[in-house]
Amino acid sequence: MNLHEYQGKQLLRRYGVSVPVGFIANNSDEALSAAKKISDETNSTLWVVKAQIHAGGRGKGGGVKIAKSLDEVKQLASEIIGMQLVTHQTGPQGKMVNKVLVEQNVFYAGESEPKEFYISVLLNRETGRNIIMYTTEGGMDIEEVAANTPELIYKEEIDPRVGLQAFQARKIAFNLGLSGKAMKEMVKFVTALYKAYEGTDSSMFEINPVLKTSDNLILALDSKVSIDDNALYRHQDIAEMRDITEEDPAEVEAGKYNLNFVKLDGNVGCMVNGAGLAMATMDIIKLSGGDPANFLDVGGTANAVTVEAGFRIILKDPNVKAILINIFGGIVRCDRVAQGVVDAYKSIGNIKVPVIVRLQGTNAIEGKELIDASGLKVFSAITLKEAADLVKEVMV
Repeated sequence: MNLHEYQGKQLLRRYGVSVPVGFIANNSDEALSAAKKISDETNSTLWVVKAQIHAGGRGKGGGVKIAKSLDEVKQLASEIIGMQLVTHQTGPQGKMVNKVLVEQNVFYAGESEPKEFYISVLLNRETGRNIIMYTTEGGMDIEEVAANTPELIYKEEIDPRVGLQAFQARKIAFNLGLSGKAMKEMVKFVTALYKAYEGTDSSMFEINPVLKTSDNLILALDSKVSIDDNALYRHQDIAEMRDITEEDPAEVEAGKYNLNFVKLDGNVGCMVNGAGLAMATMDIIKLSGGDPANFLDVGGTANAVTVEAGFRIILKDPNVKAILINIFGGIVRCDRVAQGVVDAYKSIGNIKVPVIVRLQGTNAIEGKELIDASGLKVFSAITLKEAADLVKEVMV
């Protein structure tokens, strides 16, 4: 589950990570009140108004603006809230902005120049250990740094038996070129950040930029946080932060039926029981000349209700030209799935795309007979090759 920037910063504060003073606003009047409150607490006369969507690149897309007066805070908030913000991560359709974060501007004059860094914590799946990735080249062009100068990106791997060690936090601060007060502040920052990552069962904490202020404080100016969905039962307060308006409607609907669904850009819908089989099915679709339109795992207890729900979700995609249902009957009986397919087909009605059903395992023959005897425009298969050939045939 992804969080908004302001929600991620709430978690960071909880674990002692320093962030700028800021408040969320749903309209321009609330933004003005937030700016006044910030001014009272910090004496700041500059503010930042930041669009809150689940996507990076907001600054380049016009979703982050600096305000030099209270009137400008209100004006910028009114312009940003309601805009369709397009970034490199939203796609050309963009995302609607429903709220803004108003923060103090921490780029103030002082004894030294401000400096931006990049720090993230995530799992290295190759080693099964958490790593802290960091670079001196923080800011809006971090993707270019990774692509063109990967040698500037450092990685610190954490031994799960002992956790993050003090010498590792000092090493990170040293590699970032810090000394004195700034180095001590960075050590505290990294230590608290890692505690936040572990304590919230996150799959990623990305802070870009991490700012060294002109008076050598270390602050998280942004936060991109992804929480492990499988751990949300331990964090009810975080689960309540979910914003379904930022998620794909089809994926939200699939979640209501406990279906694992991810929308893709292809033309062949697929419905499968089991993640491994789903990946193999997507390979079959590619080999047949098509492109998978989705990943849909109905799990090990597929029935008429879940099959019908899967059908309806897949058919909402106008790019789908065919549907491949690939079921391996272990716990699930293929004849029950077949009956569910027939019932769902009749219930939905007017399904204009061809449907291929491949059944293998318990009662596969009986399931095929049910499909063949239904009189519906459903093609049955038992082997993977038969399914692939049928996909190729109907896609012609």
